[in-house]
Amino acid sequence: MDTKLQKTRRNVLLTGGATLGGLFFSGNSGLLVPARAAGVKPTKSMRGGANNFRPGAPIVERIGGGGFLMTGTVRRAGDGAPLEGVRIQIWAHTTEGHERDWHSHGATLTRADGTFRMDMPQIVPAFGQAHGHLAYDSEEFKTVFLRPVMSSSRDTTLNADFVLEPA
Repeated sequence: MDTKLQKTRRNVLLTGGATLGGLFFSGNSGLLVPARAAGVKPTKSMRGGANNFRPGAPIVERIGGGGFLMTGTVRRAGDGAPLEGVRIQIWAHTTEGHERDWHSHGATLTRADGTFRMDMPQIVPAFGQAHGHLAYDSEEFKTVFLRPVMSSSRDTTLNADFVLEPA
């Protein structure tokens, strides 16, 4: 093989490796930094998510008697940063009421790490599916309605994550 060609390949490999290595190391520390996504895409509203939405549902510690846990996270589109103090409304058809009943609605605020949780009565099937409804509806970000379906009506938790896009 031609020595000039070998040197060219070696230069490409060495230069490419040094460039790639530079992407994974941060500053002078020499610590490996995880690769980051180019951007976190916003959550799209789900069909049927807005059914029985009630603007202004009160912020509560729990909806009804409890026993079921709704959880999730709220992050900002683009950089994926957790959002604190974001109001998430939750409602569902439960053992204590239909999803259109006022007492089946409540809202909670996210913590500093972007997480939220709401204790509520057991969700039961409505229209053949056990599901919850969650909404972000404020002015800072675009409105998002979610309608996650439970894998089993015996589940005692349901998680829903939001990635919000500035309005």
